[in-house]
Amino acid sequence: MKNLLISLRSGDWRALLACFLYFDTGFTVWVLYGPLAPFIAKDIAMSPAQQGFLVAVPVLAAAILRVTLGNLYQSADGRRIALMGISLSALPAIVLPLLPGVPSYSLLLVLGVFLGVGGASFAIALPIAGSNYPPRVQGLVLGVAAAGNIGAVLDGFLFPGLATHFGWQKAAGAAVILLAVAAVAVFLWARDRAPKGGSAVRAFGGFVLNLAGLMLLVLAVPAGLLGQGRTGVLLLPVLGALLAIAVLPSKYRTVLAERDTWVIMLIYSITFGGFVGMSSYVTLLLTNLYQMPKVEAGLFMALLAFTGAMVRPLGGWAADRISGVRALLALLALISLCDLAFAIWMPPLGSGIALLLVLYLGFGLGNGATFQLVPHRWQGKTGLMSGIIGAAGGIGGFYLPVVMGIAKESTGSYQMGFATFGALAGCAFLLVVALRAQWLRWAVLAPEAAGHGEAALAGLHAE
Repeated sequence: MKNLLISLRSGDWRALLACFLYFDTGFTVWVLYGPLAPFIAKDIAMSPAQQGFLVAVPVLAAAILRVTLGNLYQSADGRRIALMGISLSALPAIVLPLLPGVPSYSLLLVLGVFLGVGGASFAIALPIAGSNYPPRVQGLVLGVAAAGNIGAVLDGFLFPGLATHFGWQKAAGAAVILLAVAAVAVFLWARDRAPKGGSAVRAFGGFVLNLAGLMLLVLAVPAGLLGQGRTGVLLLPVLGALLAIAVLPSKYRTVLAERDTWVIMLIYSITFGGFVGMSSYVTLLLTNLYQMPKVEAGLFMALLAFTGAMVRPLGGWAADRISGVRALLALLALISLCDLAFAIWMPPLGSGIALLLVLYLGFGLGNGATFQLVPHRWQGKTGLMSGIIGAAGGIGGFYLPVVMGIAKESTGSYQMGFATFGALAGCAFLLVVALRAQWLRWAVLAPEAAGHGEAALAGLHAE
């Protein structure tokens, strides 16, 4: 404990606290639709597929915006970007309680994009925190900042109860208070000491274009402009990613030609995508599958999210000792087996909660193990790779609720949804088996990988 306090005092602890609050509240608004979805469905007629798409939009928006927002950080002051991000992510919480009636489905989709700005906060919060501390304590500092993942826990505890007593639109307004606290902390305490370069105007223009483009794309899906039926939903992440790549410097594109990049992206889309996607959808899953009361389902969501967030550092710790390759082999097998067991068995409530808890353990541990590998494979490109891999994780989180909703609507059951993600985890497991020998050769951390600088270290713990 004494060493911990000494490490935290070696830099600006107030800046670290501000970054934690920024990330924590950003994560809270990111998955706001998840616990409110059962309440929204009472006022707005939605099919299961539409429900899944609604809760998935903020997840996708954060994945895409994380890349362009991170690019903006390279050339502009992080504190100003953070305050801008807080303001944009607060818009849904301001608009919804002020509406004279029930909002349209289309408006909720647009507001979902702004919620995604909150989820993109880790692209700013972590590097700001790292810039305020010396390299020797970066792991601890960025781990503390990344603990903002527990923001998802607040959703399950706070919003279902408020929605029950005051209605879901007014409940959403409570997020303004949380964001206001973060904004004050960032304004007073956050200092961005990282070096800057490049054109801030061009980077800001890319972010604005990306934000506006995402709003148009999510509206094009229900309008059928991207294809009839489910085609538009399935194409949306591809088009959003292409939009983000198009406005970025060319250095963001070169690593996409590497095989290992795509394998790690697949793995993280399963681990982090599973964590955030299931956190967005599990309330609907529990209420639809087990007829669980909405408030109780929110509490279980909080328990599962807390579990996944808290074990993430343990995944990195275990990977340090047995290598990330071996850790991922075990964890991908565990995730695949849990998904397939759920699909085959469709267990009763008690067993279903137990399986979901084990699944979240696999997600959280897998997140830590995946990023343990990144600095070994891509020395000097860790920050860049964290952006690309983090985006893949968010896209995986988008597809999970969408596919679950499609499975429920098409077959009346979630079996095909769980089977799909169990098969994907199984494919990722086989890929790691095939690459195991090669990956183990570069899985030993080179001494120089620990000192790539603050930007690279920030990427190590970002998602």
